[in-house]
Amino acid sequence: MSHKRLQLKEGAYLLCDAHYSKLRPQLLGFIEAIHKKELRPTQLILMGDIFDALFGGVAYTEMQNRKMIRLINEIALFIEVIYLEGNHDFLLSEYFHKVKIFPIESQPILMHYGSEKVTLAHGDFDADWKYKLYCRIIRSRSLVRFLSFFDTLFGHPILKKLDAYLAKKDDCNEFKTFEEFVRSRDLDSYGSEYFLEGHFHQNKHFAIENCSYSNLAAFACNQRYFVVKSMQDKELLEEKSFS
Repeated sequence: MSHKRLQLKEGAYLLCDAHYSKLRPQLLGFIEAIHKKELRPTQLILMGDIFDALFGGVAYTEMQNRKMIRLINEIALFIEVIYLEGNHDFLLSEYFHKVKIFPIESQPILMHYGSEKVTLAHGDFDADWKYKLYCRIIRSRSLVRFLSFFDTLFGHPILKKLDAYLAKKDDCNEFKTFEEFVRSRDLDSYGSEYFLEGHFHQNKHFAIENCSYSNLAAFACNQRYFVVKSMQDKELLEEKSFS
């Protein structure tokens, strides 16, 4: 899907890694508050892994997340919604018809905030060749539909096993050498004043050469999200918690 020049708006909400599921339902209240206009973002940017498991062509995952899908689609009728696919939620265009969807192969994306450039990604776009090969295979629509058919035929053993595995994961672990890891990735080569990503759940912010880098906090950890501040402020984002 092609998109025109993307503008980042003052008052936009950014969130990532909510890992929404029946075991992590906290995102529902936040999205309902936006839907009811109790919270009023100018723009909603979902930076991947919003769902713990949502895959295009897999009806079982759509059924589990139907209410959330409906709410996001209805929000997209009155504000711009941008969705950067993650490694837990992909092939999403068949579910979100008014949302601007960016799959992994289209990331990072460039947005403009006044005269400044802001690069955004879920965070797994520059992994090694083995991970990239895995991503290409697992995102094959024909393979996904075959696995979905097999899974449905036998009572969802694959997805139930996946659910059990994901339920045991700790989404809030510290990556102790994270800054060293980030500096090895040459992210300042994108030529932006800001580079924002999720995926790693670290909530770390530091400078890389001429670029201000932020790894956003996972919403799954204490329901944190970020609001784009006024252009008059030195900092781009304000961290908030939803309760």
